[in-house]
Amino acid sequence: MNPAQQAAISIRNLSKTYAPTGKGTEPKRALTDVSFDVPRGSIYGLLGPNGAGKSTLINILAGLVSKTEGEVSIWGFDIDKDRRNAKASIGIVPQEIVFDPFFSPIEVLDVMAGYYGVPKDKRRSAELLQAVRLEDKAHAYARSLSGGMKRRLLVAKAMVHSPPILVLDEPTAGVDVDLRRQLWELVLDLNKKGVTVVLTTHYLEEAEELCDRIAIINHGRLITDKPTRELVGMAREKVVEVTIDQEMKVAPSHPSFIKSELTGDHSVAITFNKDDLTAGEVLGLVQQQGCAIVDVTTREPDLEDVFVQLTRDATN
Repeated sequence: MNPAQQAAISIRNLSKTYAPTGKGTEPKRALTDVSFDVPRGSIYGLLGPNGAGKSTLINILAGLVSKTEGEVSIWGFDIDKDRRNAKASIGIVPQEIVFDPFFSPIEVLDVMAGYYGVPKDKRRSAELLQAVRLEDKAHAYARSLSGGMKRRLLVAKAMVHSPPILVLDEPTAGVDVDLRRQLWELVLDLNKKGVTVVLTTHYLEEAEELCDRIAIINHGRLITDKPTRELVGMAREKVVEVTIDQEMKVAPSHPSFIKSELTGDHSVAITFNKDDLTAGEVLGLVQQQGCAIVDVTTREPDLEDVFVQLTRDATN
């Protein structure tokens, strides 16, 4: 295969079992037979509930955790057979803010570049600080930076060796809306420059807006891996909110409704399956129960609906 056509990350039949932590405890299976490819140049979402196995997978990519079974290659380099080049091809932005608080940002980047063996004349510390809008803080103590500045410094730190792949593990957890927007602008700019981005997040609206493709992991197993638009299209449930001209004590009901609940004295939200009914048919059933409709709004399914549906189905 032409290198340009290879996946940025290729994972085949990946499993990880942690040894028992003490007497009487059982081995813990964190990942089971996971396989997927991250296309080069994409923004790829890796989603799942807490404890699903996302962090274990990322730690395997980072070389911090050894896999039990399977094969993993990063930018075409097998993580077992060519660990050095595999590690050089990826930058990891962890959830935790980790660097020496007594170093300045420029020192943090220089030290990390040295760790990766980047010669002094090839280091891009000043350029990276400018890219993450921290050039004016180059010589301040890292401990004096705000939370948002520290997050941006972590992105620069992960890019010191110019890796073609950047992994962001919950980068916007606990940060305000403005900082989230700044981080995504930075990520989108890096992606436009050719960097493949892998993103884990609990903010599903972010994943839906940013990601070209999304994988969902639950209980250590891959339950879906599809283009984002196709994934959102899997949601079959739709909601119609209806305003009635009279006060209601009980919501209109019908066997074809998945759910019907009052949202106010004169309003009701009805959930239905798009395969069984149209919105017009729902309104007709409401009118048949003696309700005169004043206003109607509909809500299209989104990624959150799919996520809830798929993780619920995988649990049952």
